[in-house]
Amino acid sequence: MAFSNQQQFIDVLERAGELIRIKTYVDPKLEIAEITDRISKEPGGGKALLFENTGYDFPVLMNAYGSERRMCLALGVEKLDDIAADIENLFKLLTGPKEGLLDKLRLLPKLSEFASWMPKVKKGRGACQEVVMANPDITKLPVITCWPNDGGPFVTLPVIHTKDPNTNIRNVGMYRMQVFGPTLTGMHWHRHKVSARHFSEYKKLNKRMPVAVALGGDPAYAYSATAPLPDNVDEYMLAGFLRKKKVELVKCITQPDIEVPADADFVIEGYVDPNDELIWEGPFGDHTGYYSLPDWYPRFHITAITHKKNPVYPATIVGIPPQEDAWLGKATERIFLAPIKMTMVPEIMDMDMPVEGVFHNLVITKIQKDYPGQGQKVMNAMWGAGQMMFNKILVLTAGGQFPITDYKQLAQDVFRNLNPATDLSFTQGPMDVLDHSCSKLGFGGKMCIDGTNKYDEETDHRYLSSNKRLMINVMEWKNKYPEISSVNGSLTAIDIPCLIISVEKNRKGHIKELHQQLCSDAAIEGVKMILYVEHTVDANDLPVALWRFCNNLDPKRDHVLSEQPSTQEPGKIWACMGLDGTLKTAALDDFYRDWPNIIVADDATIIAVDKKWKELGLGKLIPSPSLKYKHQVYGQDAVARS
Repeated sequence: MAFSNQQQFIDVLERAGELIRIKTYVDPKLEIAEITDRISKEPGGGKALLFENTGYDFPVLMNAYGSERRMCLALGVEKLDDIAADIENLFKLLTGPKEGLLDKLRLLPKLSEFASWMPKVKKGRGACQEVVMANPDITKLPVITCWPNDGGPFVTLPVIHTKDPNTNIRNVGMYRMQVFGPTLTGMHWHRHKVSARHFSEYKKLNKRMPVAVALGGDPAYAYSATAPLPDNVDEYMLAGFLRKKKVELVKCITQPDIEVPADADFVIEGYVDPNDELIWEGPFGDHTGYYSLPDWYPRFHITAITHKKNPVYPATIVGIPPQEDAWLGKATERIFLAPIKMTMVPEIMDMDMPVEGVFHNLVITKIQKDYPGQGQKVMNAMWGAGQMMFNKILVLTAGGQFPITDYKQLAQDVFRNLNPATDLSFTQGPMDVLDHSCSKLGFGGKMCIDGTNKYDEETDHRYLSSNKRLMINVMEWKNKYPEISSVNGSLTAIDIPCLIISVEKNRKGHIKELHQQLCSDAAIEGVKMILYVEHTVDANDLPVALWRFCNNLDPKRDHVLSEQPSTQEPGKIWACMGLDGTLKTAALDDFYRDWPNIIVADDATIIAVDKKWKELGLGKLIPSPSLKYKHQVYGQDAVARS
């Protein structure tokens, strides 16, 4: 369905019991984020929150997309797979053979419907321009500060509009904006982003680049701005398809070359000047659960701020998962499965991005396997597919009837088919610039775990093939190796031959040395993989251990394979892969980039929110999620000091 504006979406959420109004004063500096963090980590994502008393003229909407139900309400469907089915049906209709005139005529209604989704620029002003600030001042908006080590307040849900100066093709993206003053913010677009390429073209022309930022309006706009569309595909065409109604745009007042949604709550107009010095932007508590560290980014100069009457300022926070962004990512996973399957990788049957992998770090893909080497074919195709190029760990399965979100059955199936010596592929390539584990910014290692059934051509018969249920003597290991703080051996008891071990490193090459020592113990023969994490992490807390592991691993650099003669099957080789997901330093790892800290709220904010909790109307006190992670933080800065 198409929402006429953001207020209608809020009304729908409220009628559905999905929204709580908070009338008590809550400070946009840290307190709104802390309350939202507590609610968003509740089972199912908690409720959307409307903070009506912010000390500013405008309320703040948080966690609006923070559950599967709210994502479905935002996009007007019963379930997210419905959208993928619509895309698949449309694709089949447009690409299927058209043998006769009648076949072609049957297309006309669909083509007419397709045309009705195209954005349209209307004359005059829109509701987003009902009020024009006499003197634009972004500090009069309730821009939130999310985390204690953030560089300042950030606009976190901006829908940013730019155009290619040569082709006039629009791009709509979402990049955080740090507020530096009444008319100045940063513009945090990464080198891989389309808007950054637009800016490069303006640099060549030595011209100012007009930019406009929309906040609010139909929720389909914010989702479409995050969607991994191919270059030169208009995000408002996707929004029109999702809402089954074209997006109406109006020209900006001071940047008339840029159009924005007429129903937006706020519009911030301005420009980026290629002759400006860059500005030192950040840190920022990011979706990885770690701070992204400061760097130089373009300055955005504000020339106008307009808004509708009675607008609501939308915002989000990101941090240690799960957060609201997990549900935006889940929508992308479901919606874009069909295009990937139908245009690039037809053997894909399903795909999952677990929240512990924060989107790009871990992707699980189920395929229909029909010939040897097909896993490698899928691996190469996926790593070459748009934003999938940022994927770090790709897990492939061709398993039976179980859903790939049944992680127990998935892991059993993958490890049953896995030879660690031959079925793990390592390479290097472009990585998300937020990936702190890479030795070089935006470039690092990738790993594919091919857990598909193997044909004889793919099988190396020199290696041990049987799986043995193991019982690990944890206390014996901890006594023998004092650097080990905890061991998770529970997976081996359910036929998943994988261990997770927390280690406090104290010398160069420590993990590789320890891995070889552990694998010399015949008692663990049959274990196929050992994941090493920081000593501050409880290895038995599986979601946290996997989240920390995936973030801290550069697979190509941080793997070590042990091969030992088998005692179970003489003449065979037992292979076990070790993967080092610990913090990396110059002293112990020859790692020369700053390593970011994980994100936690400060004590003062936690105490302040605890004190006012009863007034918020949110039910029984929910303790701060940050309390669970305080002991894992290195020092008090955004940079981890080990």
